[in-house]
Amino acid sequence: MSTGSQSGKPKKTVADICQVAELGEESVQLATPEITAPAFIEALVGAAAFPDAVKFLAFSLPKRESIWWAWVCARRASGQKPAPVIKAALDATERWIAQPTDAHRRAAMAAAEKAEFGTPAGCAALSVFFSGGSVAPPEAPAVEATEFGTAKAVAGAVTFSALVGEPQDAPDAFRTFIGQGVEVARKIKLWEPEP
Repeated sequence: MSTGSQSGKPKKTVADICQVAELGEESVQLATPEITAPAFIEALVGAAAFPDAVKFLAFSLPKRESIWWAWVCARRASGQKPAPVIKAALDATERWIAQPTDAHRRAAMAAAEKAEFGTPAGCAALSVFFSGGSVAPPEAPAVEATEFGTAKAVAGAVTFSALVGEPQDAPDAFRTFIGQGVEVARKIKLWEPEP
């Protein structure tokens, strides 16, 4: 899955991402100057700093790939037969991933509102809305989305997804979802040096 959203060159360092992702103090202390992003994520998971590992990944990945990650996690957390409003939010997110048009972006926001932002599916659909373009109503003057709106909503979607179900199952769910995010990063060669 390649997008034009990787235009954030030069690549950000672990420290840069820690700063914008607003990780906890204990997590930031694990970010030694020489640590690589994969090693940092591994350290966060090892320290059970799961929400910070999710945030780090959400702020590292390009927007479209991070939204796909949020959608995969939300779809899994929503079960085999999600409520109609949850299914609609998942479907709207999937439609935008396949065809990232402004119409699909705005439809995702409408679906997110119905599903509610406190649900994995609602958060995933919300991440689409912040992916680019105006966040004002279509008839109003354009107001650009905040730079990190998508990353924050993706982190919310993945975290909410991991917290669905029994509390004792959350660590395993976090590990699974973080592993999926790392796999996305590997597939797009996010951490490989520039040729």
